[in-house]
Amino acid sequence: MKIGVISDTHKHIANLSSAVLYLKEAGVDKLIHLGDDYGDMDEIGEHDAIRVPGVFCDAYQDKKIRNRLIENFAGWRFLLTHTLSAHANDLPGDAKPEALIEARQIHVVLYGHTHVPEIKQERGIVFFNPGHLKNEDKRGFPPCFGCIELTIDKMLARIYRLRDHSILTESKYHKT
Repeated sequence: MKIGVISDTHKHIANLSSAVLYLKEAGVDKLIHLGDDYGDMDEIGEHDAIRVPGVFCDAYQDKKIRNRLIENFAGWRFLLTHTLSAHANDLPGDAKPEALIEARQIHVVLYGHTHVPEIKQERGIVFFNPGHLKNEDKRGFPPCFGCIELTIDKMLARIYRLRDHSILTESKYHKT
């Protein structure tokens, strides 16, 4: 299974379109948007993407929209969240990422918010932030996006630069 992961598009529709086109041509089975202008997916006709809102988006305060999701892909439990930890804008009842991580209820945390592309593993949990798709960002990282390839026991996680689709970073993991 292949999963395309995007975050922090901030109305940069052309960049989002380019990333999604690349991911689709690479054969992704599912697209995920991790917030900050997740409605941008509708702008490019990607209504079936799984998505969570960013903490400063109006949708984050809508009780009908879940701010954090736990999804199962190829036997791996994923937490989809905009932030890596609880946030002041959370609604009562929102899952606390720290609690799920501490209880080891998930294998992978997909998050955005920081605009910093990152793949790491701590205590057997993979943390994956695909970065952002803005033209410029004050943190100095280029626009980028991610792709995760899964089997029942292995994962290949990559983050690509939008400019030339070269690999910014990649890591391989085994389910623990």
